[in-house]
Parts: sequence; structure tokens; C-alpha cells
Amino acid sequence: MTALGGRPLIAYPLEAARAAGLEVAVIAKRRSVLPPLDCELVLEPDLPRHPLCGIVAAVKHGGGRPVVVLACDMPFLTASLLWWLAGQRGAAVAQVDGCLQPLLARYVPANLPALERTLGERASARAAVARIDPVMVDEHALVRFGDPRRLCFNVNDARDLQLARRWLAGEPTDAAARFVRGRG
Repeated sequence: MTALGGRPLIAYPLEAARAAGLEVAVIAKRRSVLPPLDCELVLEPDLPRHPLCGIVAAVKHGGGRPVVVLACDMPFLTASLLWWLAGQRGAAVAQVDGCLQPLLARYVPANLPALERTLGERASARAAVARIDPVMVDEHALVRFGDPRRLCFNVNDARDLQLARRWLAGEPTDAAARFVRGRG
């Protein structure tokens, strides 16, 4: 389990979602290593191992309501961004430097068939986004909530974790130099 600033990495996006007034649930595979959670845990199928598996599980868990999906390794999300994203109409997906961020998005129940079809084909989460034709939330929309590259930053490896620690400590860094494009 990865820690950042003495807290589990997942604590940061969960805190932002709660501060935004969102109903919070963690979608994870049965074998996921998680810290103690004070929210609902929803188990997604063990297979396939694909980002869309969690997105599909989240939309199904939404009970017919739109859902905001965010990755557990995005420590710099803000409550204001998540609140704004939740208030959009239809599907909306963040996009930074032309790269879609399917794990920072709002999905609606009508997206479920396209998401499931794409998952069944083992196509990318970005391919699924193309099928649902969402509103693209680009840097111009994101900048009012902070640096778009930080907002969409994923901690995927040791170098990313080191950069996140520097950012958390307030050290100036060149975000563009180490922006990690979302997976999918």
C-alpha cells in the first residue's frame, strides 16, 4: 500500500470526493491491498484486469444515477473540481495535453451498454470514451480548479511518488516535465 505524506495514497481522492459532497464508494478487486476504509467497498469482478471493469462496476453501483469516477492514485484532485464535474449534464471526461483521462470523469447510466461492449472487446478505456461521446473537459476548463497536470496526475511508479512528495512539500517543479498520461 503506497503512502504519501504519512497517509495512504487513496486517502487524498476520497477526502476530495467527500469534501465535494459526493457519495463515496471504493471499487476494487477482491485481492486489492487497501487501508482500512470508512466508506462502502464494492467488489468488481476479478477478471478482466482492465480499467473499464471498475468504471462499469461504478456505473452499475450508481443505481441509475450519474457517477463521478476517479482513480485512487490521484492525490491532487480538488473538491471544487469534483463538485463541478458532478454537476455536468451527461458524460464528461477530463482531457489534458490531448490525452483523455477516463478515470477522472462523469458517466451516466446510458453509457453502460457502450462501456460493457468495449470491455467485452478488451478495447481501451479511451475507445469506450469515444463511443459515449462525452463533453471533453480540457485544460481551459480545468485551470480554474488548479494546474490541470497536477489535477490529473497519477502516481504509477516510484518516480511519480517522488514527484508527488515534492509537490506535497510545496517544492517548485516542472509539471509538464513529468506529467503522466492516464492509463486506459
